[in-house]
Amino acid sequence: MVRMAEALERLEKLAASPIVSTLSRAFAEAEYELALVGGPVRDAILGRTVNDFDFTTNARPDDILRIVTPISDAQWDIGREFGTIGARIHGETIEITTYRADTYDGVTRKPVVAFGDTLTGDLSRRDFTVNAMALRLPQNALEDPTGGFQDLADHTLRTPIEPAVSFGDDPLRMMRAARFSSQLDFTVDEDARAAITEMTASIENISAERVQAELSKLLLTDNPRPGIELLVDTGLADIVLPELPALRLEADEHHHHKDVYQHSLTVLEQAISYEHERHPGAEPDLVLRWAALLHDIGKPATRKLGPGGTVSFYHHDLVGSKLAKKRLGALRYDTATIKAVGRLVELHMRFFGYTEAAWADSAVRRYVRDAGDLLERLHMLTRADVTTRNRRKADRLAFAYDDLEARIAELAEQEELDAVRPDLDGNQIQQILGIAPGREVGEAYRWLLELRLDEGPLGPEVAAERLHAWWAARGSAE
Repeated sequence: MVRMAEALERLEKLAASPIVSTLSRAFAEAEYELALVGGPVRDAILGRTVNDFDFTTNARPDDILRIVTPISDAQWDIGREFGTIGARIHGETIEITTYRADTYDGVTRKPVVAFGDTLTGDLSRRDFTVNAMALRLPQNALEDPTGGFQDLADHTLRTPIEPAVSFGDDPLRMMRAARFSSQLDFTVDEDARAAITEMTASIENISAERVQAELSKLLLTDNPRPGIELLVDTGLADIVLPELPALRLEADEHHHHKDVYQHSLTVLEQAISYEHERHPGAEPDLVLRWAALLHDIGKPATRKLGPGGTVSFYHHDLVGSKLAKKRLGALRYDTATIKAVGRLVELHMRFFGYTEAAWADSAVRRYVRDAGDLLERLHMLTRADVTTRNRRKADRLAFAYDDLEARIAELAEQEELDAVRPDLDGNQIQQILGIAPGREVGEAYRWLLELRLDEGPLGPEVAAERLHAWWAARGSAE
């Protein structure tokens, strides 16, 4: 329960911090208004750590820059067009924005900047009431014209104005509703939820880059499930991530299989749990989380209904990898992220062959070689993919993966498995065979790599003998 007295006490402490107090004095001396606004106020009231400092003022950008220059180590005016000036004060990066009264052009949904004159007017244009509170400085007075404090107490996300108007101004706010529902563990109020459902098509007016940013922020929360479910239930996901709602496969009375959509959400939750377990306090792993959410998106396209109620999804890993890369590409993710997520989706089924028959050392080496620097993520994804309620089966799979990881560690200690390479490099191959650079060197290198994976390290001399024999046999065959 959020109590006003406790909230005001926390805000007083925040106002006394070096950054806030320094800015407060500077703007008061220059006879301009200043208020700490949005997320920092919300988080301070909730007793959460305040990581970002956002301020708003009636000063125009040139005046802001003039005021902060003497008290800051650096300044940035890249957002001057939108009224925002950045600065570094006491080692922290802050942003100060002129009061806004945005309107939107109705086509691209880009804001047409109109500077405002009042703090109340500025707050009314924000996305949700819980983000529309401000701490007026230096008075340390809480400004809450839209009832954000009560909504914090009620754990409710509500728009300061009519939801249809707010979302019409900026449709990305519908996705922010999903993100904040996960980040804050709040419920989107019925009117806002209904408006999202009615207005899903308007998200198509938002650039892929802005959609991508919101999806990333959602996935990087500690509990992304509520936000993802909101995207799917309202229909937003049908537009921004259609492969996800497609996982809600229908089952008939003769063919039954687990709910792939709910399974995927559980895998995501379990992957996050493994992430925290293995790397406590580390930054969230976006690649792992995308791979966990998308690992089964190839199933709808590969589902086959067989006799006796059987259902199969052959090659869903390969199909899913292609779909994942295509979707992340459409969302304008960077090449490294797309490649890593696609590779994890492609490899996520590989381990299950280990439970069917004991792997030779060569198979273990190939598993490591194919995973490359994604090996630890593959470990976590594969373990997270076990969601069976059959305790006996779950224990068997966990034991098998424990055994595989132990074998990987043992082989790595024996032969530096993390950097599996042939015993001879390209230059040595050319010298031994007396050939020039070209296709044949590559063929010899790949043959030596397979030999290395099958038999482990042989040493340069033995590898050279085996290479000569392979070359001679190859020449005879040709």
